[in-house]
Amino acid sequence: MKRKPRRVRWRDNFLAIVRYELIWNIRKKKFLGVLILAFVFATIVLFLPPILNSVNNITTEANPNFVINTGTGVGSIGFFLFALVSVMNSIPGEFESGSILPLLTKPISRTTVYLGKIFAAFVTILGAFVLLLVYIAIGGSIVYGPQNNLYLFTVVLVGSLLSTLVWMGIVMVIGSLSKSSMLAALLGIGIWLGINIASGILTVFPSQSWVLTYLPGNGAAATLGSITNATDLTRLGSFSTGTDGIATGLVTYILNPNQNVSYYKFDIQTRLPTLIGSEPLSLTVTRSIAVALIYIVALNLIAWYAFKRAQIAE
Repeated sequence: MKRKPRRVRWRDNFLAIVRYELIWNIRKKKFLGVLILAFVFATIVLFLPPILNSVNNITTEANPNFVINTGTGVGSIGFFLFALVSVMNSIPGEFESGSILPLLTKPISRTTVYLGKIFAAFVTILGAFVLLLVYIAIGGSIVYGPQNNLYLFTVVLVGSLLSTLVWMGIVMVIGSLSKSSMLAALLGIGIWLGINIASGILTVFPSQSWVLTYLPGNGAAATLGSITNATDLTRLGSFSTGTDGIATGLVTYILNPNQNVSYYKFDIQTRLPTLIGSEPLSLTVTRSIAVALIYIVALNLIAWYAFKRAQIAE
């Protein structure tokens, strides 16, 4: 009596794709380059201020909140670059190399392929962020003394991943529609630069700046606390209200839940900031998370659908 062939389970196919993508991501020179660059950014954030203080004979004071306020140390550009190098080749690379044909001749659906690629990119970025957070924690403790609230590292990690997943979705959509790694990279960079340029322009147009709150990136110009002049803005610093500021917003809310976020504009003639409104920090954080989740789900649905309908004969 012949034995029936073992049925291949969905989990086996999914894990095979994940392993394949993880190995590919780790071997990418682009990803390794961005990881090295991220550690350079983090090193500058850690050691440049005390070095400058030493040159100017200024004592570097202890800062028990340095680590939790710094997070991964890479900021908006780091989120975008990690997203770009992790997924710009995920779909287009298969079509450009021709490996899509043997891949889809196996008993595996395109949905499984897509989910495996996204999950592998997520795991790759998760590992990179964990390494950066550990590095920041060790370096911050050495330079600025014992650190407080390190239990919030998980919150920082989740927030940073959400911010990065938004940019991943944008690059995946471009790559799935164009099947071109070059277009995925160029258009992704163009969108990131365009939004950042628009943010600077809209700071002088308060009636239109609300749009930035619903776009990927740092959001509308804002700070924690009220401002009346440029000195206040310098003292308080800017606060990211967009999808790239989720980690900072969550940590700030947990530590200071009663804070308010103040929005401002720059007067072209006086070159001074003017307060145009404020709202509870809880509202700002909730909105940024909701906008990020909508982008992540919607963009990945579009990219998945485009991949499922793509013609292999090309």
